[in-house]
Amino acid sequence: MSSVAKFSALAAARSALRRATFAVALLGCAAAAVSPQAAQAEVKVGLSDWPGWVAWYIADQKGYFKKNGADVKLVWFANYTDSISALSSGQLDANSQTWSDTLGPLAKGIKLKAVLVNDNSAGNDALMVSPKIKGYADLKGKSIALEQYSISHFVLATALAKNGMKPADVKIVNLPAGDAAAAFLAGRVDAAVVWNPWVNQIQQSGKGRALFTSKDMPGLVPDLLVAQEKAIASKRKEFVGMIRAWFEVEKFVREQPAEAAKIMAKVVSMKPDEYQVFLPGTRFFDAATNKAAFDAKNPQSLVAVAPTIAAFLTEHKLIDGKPDAAAGVDGSLLQEALGTATAAK
Repeated sequence: MSSVAKFSALAAARSALRRATFAVALLGCAAAAVSPQAAQAEVKVGLSDWPGWVAWYIADQKGYFKKNGADVKLVWFANYTDSISALSSGQLDANSQTWSDTLGPLAKGIKLKAVLVNDNSAGNDALMVSPKIKGYADLKGKSIALEQYSISHFVLATALAKNGMKPADVKIVNLPAGDAAAAFLAGRVDAAVVWNPWVNQIQQSGKGRALFTSKDMPGLVPDLLVAQEKAIASKRKEFVGMIRAWFEVEKFVREQPAEAAKIMAKVVSMKPDEYQVFLPGTRFFDAATNKAAFDAKNPQSLVAVAPTIAAFLTEHKLIDGKPDAAAGVDGSLLQEALGTATAAK
């Protein structure tokens, strides 16, 4: 078994569920199977395998939902793309999904609203280079392994653009993330864009370093709670309570990371020490960072970064039409939650 596979095949699958497809909304609005138990919940919320979303189980186990008057049923999706289809087709009240995977449905006219930012990737995605690559000039003509059209592709495009280069200046080798990491470690490519746990393993191997990470592109890789417009209208109280509960979750993760990792690791059948690798590269959003994300005047807000993300999706024919980002954001629930929330202060 390769060194990458030995690290944690399960951890690899965990990340791939969320990161493998950058614009899964194009798969359409096919109905996804939702557990019959979910029908008992006041608010059915889909989630899949990413730290900022698995953290919702802390709210469930610590009683934060109940404390804040939110009747929430968490519906687990082993396949992230199924959760997006379930939300778009109305089988869920809300879902945990990226901003990029929300722009597609918005372009199709589906009435969705981003109501909370759970986190931003802040180092979990990275352009890893060999020691011989000293800077971006050294990347010209070099081979870079990555999963085409995934978040990794977007990270590379952003890194190059920020340094006066374009994808055509390098040789992209299309490989699944695990294979890209293996190819890099074996010396078959000069660089690779991967996400954790591979970022961490490459660093520990001594065979590569991060030249650019998602921490260098703040606001461009946001993970959200996205709700059906009709669900917000009929279940507003529960959504406001859910947002308040999130701020307690963020505080818990920040103040008790080991205990948080223990709870989250159990959900995805990992060891707590393995799961802790993901926490430093995940910037969990509190009240202040959420307020900034919903302020259209902020250059890193959801509305402000949408054109950059949409441009990438459009260039690669991953989206049909032009999404109205402003129409896909509703910060009023956040404001209502902050009106009386003490945990967020």
